[in-house]
Amino acid sequence: MAICSWGGKQALANGPAEPAVSPARLAFNWTSTPPLIAPRPDPVQTIHGVKDPSIVFADGKYHVFLTTAGSAGWGLAYTSFEKWSDAPAAKIIPLDKSPMGPGYRAAPQVFYFAPQKTWYLVYQGADPLYSTSKDIGDPLSWSAPKKFFPVEPDIVKPPQGVGWLDFWVICDDSKCYMFATDDNGRLLRSETELANFPNGFHNTVAVMTGKKEDVFEASNTYRVARTDTYITLVEAISPQGRYFRIWKSDRLDGKWEPFSSAPMNGFATRDNVERIWSEGISHGELVRTNTDQTMTIDPCRPLEYLFQGNDPAVRVNDYIKIPYRLGVITAKGENPVSALCR
Repeated sequence: MAICSWGGKQALANGPAEPAVSPARLAFNWTSTPPLIAPRPDPVQTIHGVKDPSIVFADGKYHVFLTTAGSAGWGLAYTSFEKWSDAPAAKIIPLDKSPMGPGYRAAPQVFYFAPQKTWYLVYQGADPLYSTSKDIGDPLSWSAPKKFFPVEPDIVKPPQGVGWLDFWVICDDSKCYMFATDDNGRLLRSETELANFPNGFHNTVAVMTGKKEDVFEASNTYRVARTDTYITLVEAISPQGRYFRIWKSDRLDGKWEPFSSAPMNGFATRDNVERIWSEGISHGELVRTNTDQTMTIDPCRPLEYLFQGNDPAVRVNDYIKIPYRLGVITAKGENPVSALCR
């Protein structure tokens, strides 16, 4: 008989038990690695930072897609390695030599769209874009960019909006949803039928609103395995640096409710991460237990979050020059997600 054990709690795999403590009454605590992924020398430009990571584990290795911030502008790149200790020496390969081509590219999200047996890389240019590949391990295989939307929705154009960024796709059994933020206090959602993906996104609405600093950017949404729970993380800004907040819902098109007892329903902050080397916890992604479009995480495994951080002692006068590096935080003890382990 299989038993799930986490934080002193046990549940029989064939007879789910209710958690002893309501998950929302718990909080998160983490410990951090040092920076693991940093810029490599580039013959074409000076790379100031690496940021906005997206990660999957497939074919025995981690595959990481990231934004490079350099003297020539913003671009996308790829690196891979078998274990975290190999990450600092892993080669970083720009994607501009693929059919994706050069130009403004940033904030990638990678996943395997199982119905088509195809990898998708979602990213931002002037519009939400995507490229596809049949081989995630071949950085030169990504197709030329295509737009998700033929025209920009009115809700993101003045006077209703101020634009959108950091696009994130997740699907359930019938629909695919695209979430985005706008650096101005809104979490937006669009939808299309699963059978129609990647076409047909419509019905773009604001599903969360707040102060600009409290609902800022870099949202990521996941399904919690073996439950009816989804979680959404959104980056916020405080005087102590960037941090993430967390909400939950029982539907991707449902209402989002705070999912942590910490102040501002905190997920990862300077205050709850041991050995933190960064000014804050900024744009990142949870390490998932699957690769597909359901974006599923396992609550019975300690959460790992690959994030971008910066040295608080280094001050620059241009955002693109912030020396972002990538590190991993790992959850310690019981938290709202681990309490859902069945």
